[in-house]
Amino acid sequence: MDETWDPSNKPAPLREIELNPPPGLMALMVILGLLAVGALGFIAGIVVEIPALVILCIALGIGCLIALPGLLIVNPNEARVLQLFGAYKGTVKTPGLRWANPFYSKRSVSLRVRNFESDRLKVNDQTGNPIMIAAVVVWKVVDTAEAIFHVDNYEHFVHVQSEAALRNLATSYPYDAHEEGVMSLRSHTAEVAEHLKTEIQDRLTQAGVIVIEARFSHLAYAPEIAGVMLQRQQASAVIAARQKIVEGAVGMVEMALEMLSSKEIVDLNNDRKAAMVSNLLVVLCSDRGTQPMINAGTQES
Repeated sequence: MDETWDPSNKPAPLREIELNPPPGLMALMVILGLLAVGALGFIAGIVVEIPALVILCIALGIGCLIALPGLLIVNPNEARVLQLFGAYKGTVKTPGLRWANPFYSKRSVSLRVRNFESDRLKVNDQTGNPIMIAAVVVWKVVDTAEAIFHVDNYEHFVHVQSEAALRNLATSYPYDAHEEGVMSLRSHTAEVAEHLKTEIQDRLTQAGVIVIEARFSHLAYAPEIAGVMLQRQQASAVIAARQKIVEGAVGMVEMALEMLSSKEIVDLNNDRKAAMVSNLLVVLCSDRGTQPMINAGTQES
């Protein structure tokens, strides 16, 4: 009989359980004291020929040796994940020398902030242009149980999922916005980086990882189209500059005509206004220095 998987029957996610075991220095002193007592008792049992005392002291010494591996050192910004025969028992985060069940297996997990810089990936942007893109992701582990037991290797998981999110993000935006109001990778770096951080976080939540920051470390057109796109950017910049120049020139011509009319300096008919507008636009919009010509009037015969 075939059985279909029911999502409602899946096991509850494993969450971190923080433990605070007793100080290890006190446990070490007790173990060393019991070893000393056992050694003295062993010697005394041999001297006075008491076999029971000898056996008891040997058992005490074996018990102390078994208890010694229960000592564990927890460094600052480090956690130790404890398991008993495969079962998760908890996580120790308190720095210092601690003592726990000697049969616990102990695995270290770094809680420090870490950087990951992706390789330079070649992907197509939203408009299909090939681009080279890379990102730096700042992250840290916040749930050791999820990091250890939910994914196979949480560091490798962070790397793979970050690059996958970066590829997906690059296809969602154009490299450059050729229309006003369009969000692009180059012109809206902060907004796109925030989107990247959110997308990476959605992928890494199940690994017990929090993304602190994500930003681009490299962004450029692919080499095969870089030259053509540079020419296009230069042409767009020239056109935009020309538009600003024409807008300013028209405003200056309009202001000149209004001032001449209001101050009654000269009376211009439509033909002379058209000639003046033409001359002013040539002077203001030309990319070269103009040569002035002085009208000295007509020569009388």
